[in-house]
Amino acid sequence: MNNKNKTASGKLLNLLGNNAVPIMFIIIIAFCIPISGFSSLFLLNEIMTRLSRNTFLILSLLIPIMAGMGLNFGMTLGAMAAEIALIFTSDWQIWGIPGIVLAMIMSIPISAVLGLVCGKILNAAKGREMITSYIISFFMNGVYQLVVLYMMGSIIPIVHNNIKLPRGYGVRASVDLTRIRKALDNVLSVNIGGVNIPVLTLLIIAAMCLVIVWFRRTKLGQDMRAVGQDMEVARAAGIDVEGTRIISIVISTVLAGIGMVIYLQNMGDMATYSSHSQIGMFCIAALLVGGASVDKASIGNVFLGVILFHTMFILAPSAGAKITGNEVVGEYFRVFVSYGVITVALVMYETKKRRAKAGMGAQLAAAQQEGDKR
Repeated sequence: MNNKNKTASGKLLNLLGNNAVPIMFIIIIAFCIPISGFSSLFLLNEIMTRLSRNTFLILSLLIPIMAGMGLNFGMTLGAMAAEIALIFTSDWQIWGIPGIVLAMIMSIPISAVLGLVCGKILNAAKGREMITSYIISFFMNGVYQLVVLYMMGSIIPIVHNNIKLPRGYGVRASVDLTRIRKALDNVLSVNIGGVNIPVLTLLIIAAMCLVIVWFRRTKLGQDMRAVGQDMEVARAAGIDVEGTRIISIVISTVLAGIGMVIYLQNMGDMATYSSHSQIGMFCIAALLVGGASVDKASIGNVFLGVILFHTMFILAPSAGAKITGNEVVGEYFRVFVSYGVITVALVMYETKKRRAKAGMGAQLAAAQQEGDKR
């Protein structure tokens, strides 16, 4: 009986340990909901909007994790590619669904080239992919600023003055996307009980989920999983480890570009120099909130993470204002939590990794002692 109790308590502790971040967020949300004063209808509408806006972007993170490359902060490169594509479609005055589709198509080659460069650099930094991709995103942000601030309008033709800065070159700080705002979301949109559901956007997200499930079963998907588990064993099995890793980053970057177009058409406005800057951080934080780790993530983690993380984003400013009398505190709180979640998740991952290594070392030592006795 005692053994059964110990086993049950051990399983419970293990479950709590593995899901500490989601549980923490559920507690925060449960605390904030009554304080915020928001109605359930308002919350459901906001969650649905965030779900359709952010989910595709977060799905782009799953492929590199499968290939053992951790959390791809380099997804920001895909976001930059999408912004460049949207600047061109806005200048050419192509709006609505045609403008969105053209922006997605244009973002693909730019994202692929950036992903290829990123993948090659990450191959030279094996074991430090996350911090390297983070620094690459900073470097490429400088290149992006150079292109958008100086080259567009002077070297790269930009026709319309409402996009250019008054000096005649460079793009304005904000590009108006009002004429494509929710063009995708409003197609097949239905209202159920006061909650607006963007059916087409959700169908695209569902299709992407099915593609990821199918991709995992393909030869390339199996190769990525093998590389993620052990690169040396995969190399011995005849898999092109470096090439497979590059492909995973290219796919992730291309998907991030498409996801950023979906994100910005929902927003209806593009902050030219800052829209992409935090997108990687918030997407990775949402994935970790859903219970994912550096080496393991599922589609379920994506959806749970979007719901929990963005519900907290909705509630925090209002709850902060009610508690402290200052709404700015709530704003700081949610930014603090987004960075804090990444820190906690990475510390927990490293702790588990070290414990697992220590456990394996103890087992090997015990086996060696047993062998010496014999």
